[in-house]
This record gives sequence, C-alpha cells and structure tokens, in this order.
Amino acid sequence: MTKILAILSEYGYWGEELLGPLVAFDEHGYQTVFATPTGKRAHALPPSLDPGYIDPPLGRSVTTPEVAVAARELDESSRLDNPLSLEQWIPDRPYQSEPEPLRKTEDYYRELAKLDTDIEQYDALVIVGGSGPIVDLANNGRLHELILAFVRADKPILALCYGVAALAFARDWEDRVSILRGKHVTGHCKEYDYKDGTGFLGVDFNMGPPPYPLEYILRDATGPDGRYHGNVGKETSVIVDFPYVTARSTPDSFLGGGKLVEVLESGLRRYGW
Repeated sequence: MTKILAILSEYGYWGEELLGPLVAFDEHGYQTVFATPTGKRAHALPPSLDPGYIDPPLGRSVTTPEVAVAARELDESSRLDNPLSLEQWIPDRPYQSEPEPLRKTEDYYRELAKLDTDIEQYDALVIVGGSGPIVDLANNGRLHELILAFVRADKPILALCYGVAALAFARDWEDRVSILRGKHVTGHCKEYDYKDGTGFLGVDFNMGPPPYPLEYILRDATGPDGRYHGNVGKETSVIVDFPYVTARSTPDSFLGGGKLVEVLESGLRRYGW
C-alpha cells in the first residue's frame, strides 16, 4: 500500500489544502499518516471552513459550501488525532555554545542517520499550507532534516501555499544552498498576500501582513537557473519539477494532490512549465 506522510502546522492549516490532496489519496487507496511539530493535534483555520469568508486579495469567497462541509467533517473527525511528533522523532541540532559541542554534534548525526531508514515506509511527503506553517514549519530544523531525507531517497514532496517555504529553507549545513536551487516552483505570490489580517490559531494578536513575502524567497532560492512561477490571474498554479510538486494556494489543492498521484502512479516528472 502506498503510504503518505503529511505534515500539519499546530497554528492552523487551511481546510481545503489538506482536503484536496487527501481526497486524491483516499480515492487511490493510499494510507496517510499525519505529523505535527510537537505531536499536538492540528486544526483548520476558521476562515477556511466558512464559505462566506471573502478573501481580501481576491475579493471573493475561496471556499465552496461543499468544500466547507467536507473540510469541517475532516477537521472534526478522528483521522487527525494522535499525530506523530517531529520533536520526539527527529533530534535537535545542538548549539555550538553547549558543553562538549563536538561530542553532541557527533551524537546528533548518529541519531539523524536513522531517519533514512525510518522513511523507507513512506512513498511521499506532503507539507500542508495555510498561515500556520509560517510559524512552526517554515524554519523548523527537524522538518528540514525530514525533507532532506526524502530528497536523498528520491521520493516526491508536495508542498502547498506557505508550506513551500519549508522547501526553500531546507539545505545542507555544509553549503547552505537551498534544495530548490535550479528548480521551477510556485507558491503564494505577492499579489495574493494579505495587507492585514494574517492570523494563527492559539494567538491573540493580528500579525498584519505575512512576516515574509514567500514569492521573493522562492525567487531567490531557485537561483538563476531555476524559476518561480506566480501565474497571477490564472485560476490554478501547480508546478511539478521532480521531486517537488508545489501548489500556489487554496484553488490548487485538488490539482496538487492529483499531480502527486500522477508522480507516484505514472512517473510524472514535469508539469506546468
């Protein structure tokens, strides 16, 4: 059985950005295992479950009544209970200021090496989007190491919306070059960013605009030989440049999940550019 590992933020995921891929996986009989940074159960961002919510940059609702119902049922189901904990699974890189840093670094790499064996049971990795990933996924060192393990194993990775940032920041500590260097990707473009109102679960303040422009990060990460594709004005934007499948935002969730299935079932290596 094909087995997918899906990473969710504990600060809120966008309902459709989990639902879309999961529908495709379920239709093909895949098993999906969920994980969060600390093992806390993930929840959908409330606006993503409200078909009456008007997305400010687009000036319209981005959630149909049917998707809202299905996403709410998923969010309230037991499927997301008891996720794996990245904190308990993957070691934390020690500070160089700690006592005996060399011994601790050696221990770190010894434990980290087990990750290559751990992921043999999974066929693909999914990083679900929403505003939450800005907080606890984008610069999560444990998630970066997990991503690098999937890259070493030549296994596909689907990242959606702000989840794509984790790919941009995943890099080997020897050269510090993004794994997206030379690749074609999409992700949340500047035109579709909020000017105000970025929200996260579990906090009581309005972040305002997103704390970083994902488009600029992706343009820099892909370098002169790669390219960021915003596809502004186009209804969907999904790019496949194996091993990466990247999806711009909410409308790309079902297409993104479908393209990952094509990668797994038909050997798709390039799409959308």
